[in-house]
Amino acid sequence: MKRAVVTGASSGIGAATVRALRSAGWPVVGVARREDRLKELAAETGAEYFVADVTSDTDVEALREYLAATGGVGALVNNAGGAAGMDSVENGSTADWQWMFDVNVLAVRRVTSALLPLLRASVEPGGSADILTVSSTAAHWSYEGGGGYNAAKFAVHSLVDVLRLELSGEPIRVLEIAPGMVKTEEFSLNRFKGDQDRADSVYQNVPDPLSADDVAATITAMLTMPPHVSLDLVVIKPVAQSAVYKVARGELKVKE
Repeated sequence: MKRAVVTGASSGIGAATVRALRSAGWPVVGVARREDRLKELAAETGAEYFVADVTSDTDVEALREYLAATGGVGALVNNAGGAAGMDSVENGSTADWQWMFDVNVLAVRRVTSALLPLLRASVEPGGSADILTVSSTAAHWSYEGGGGYNAAKFAVHSLVDVLRLELSGEPIRVLEIAPGMVKTEEFSLNRFKGDQDRADSVYQNVPDPLSADDVAATITAMLTMPPHVSLDLVVIKPVAQSAVYKVARGELKVKE
């Protein structure tokens, strides 16, 4: 079984992915900044963990050295990311945009570049290595108030597309999952800088938004496909979300 590295593993989709992969028998290294949460996850799942800020060259190089010394890596899940604010392009915060590009784009490039030699070294005859990046439906469809997040996620989608071309001919699958509305404990709360009421309003009266577990199960399925099968792009949304900007609220009913 390949060893997987999951970034942004301290909460949300990242933590759920560690749990799902461990349940499927994978050796997993969870990576995040918050050691207390990683310790709890490791105690719960038996996963390894490594404390690192993926926006730091020094931390990512230390992660690479740790992995090289302890068994390598066969699958990378680039999950760390996030949104900040819903301001217009005209009035947006440059600091927010900078942070979104750092964590959603540059961190993916940094970690992928650092771990590619280890991923190559892990490939056995007839097998493959995997680079799976968690983007967003915001990487494919724009919406008002999404300027900075749209721009960052569109960029990471393009990064993934280019990487797939660059790795053509190698047994390395380059995968992308683009989740829509996922209700987690921190995503919207962080986006709205701790405003719990505003964060809660995003999901108010929406029947069954996706959970982190839903996305994690899909990630696990993508990684466990036969090695010659590449699910290049999977878009996952709740049924209530017809588009990024069109969400049904209230009970879903068949028209009579």
